[in-house]
Amino acid sequence: MHSQINFGYPWAINYGHLVLAAVLLAVLALGWMLRWRRSVLVVLGLAAAWALAAWTVIRFGVDMNGRATLPTAAFLPSGGGRVLDMGAGTGRSSLMVLEARPRTTLVALDLFGASYVGHFGPPPPGQSVLDEGRAALLCNLRAAGVDGRATIQPGDMRQMPLESSSFDAVVSAYAIDHLDRGGIRQALREAYRVLKPDGQFLLMVIANDRWLKFAFGPLMAHAPMAAGDFWAPEVRDAGFQILEEGTQPATKYILARKTTAAR
Repeated sequence: MHSQINFGYPWAINYGHLVLAAVLLAVLALGWMLRWRRSVLVVLGLAAAWALAAWTVIRFGVDMNGRATLPTAAFLPSGGGRVLDMGAGTGRSSLMVLEARPRTTLVALDLFGASYVGHFGPPPPGQSVLDEGRAALLCNLRAAGVDGRATIQPGDMRQMPLESSSFDAVVSAYAIDHLDRGGIRQALREAYRVLKPDGQFLLMVIANDRWLKFAFGPLMAHAPMAAGDFWAPEVRDAGFQILEEGTQPATKYILARKTTAAR
């Protein structure tokens, strides 16, 4: 059943470094046979070693096409509740919640717009991005056997077509950090609005950590939002009380609670 799950991230993210390593090793072998200068061979060898190490980090550390795990056990520890996934994409974060918390139901919201196309590619000819996005998300939900507990809602996280105070928890994984600063603040306020009092908000964003710097340099960092001190003040300004902060490979997470004070 799980073999059908495909989160759709480009193969180059998980395997591009491996291809580069193969090319470098082939050139290194050719240079060895042709007796190139030793300094050139050393440079080629070091570059190939970096590419192999970077592939190991991305494939087995980040593993964007693999299953995600909840970064904290404190998120909905009761195992139940109504959850909103803001910027669900192809469903990686939706499956993370539904599988880890088996008594939850979930609304998977995504705009299925330009950012979706940028990450997962354009739809087939004659099919809209919305139709393709919904189909891919539903396929993954069905493959995981959790489609009976999930619904798909097209919508912009900056202005969600959802009732206020209607969710026990909200999760956003690698979605809000694709917005500009103004959009981030709008999305955080919307997360606050749709949560019930004392509801939880789990934010997961790309972290500008040493492993991504090693593998990609600045390419994967959503600067300046990748800075470690950016997110906590923004979450607090939206009205949340931060309960927990931490990191995983390539990820920073914040678990927060909607305060009951009026805003």
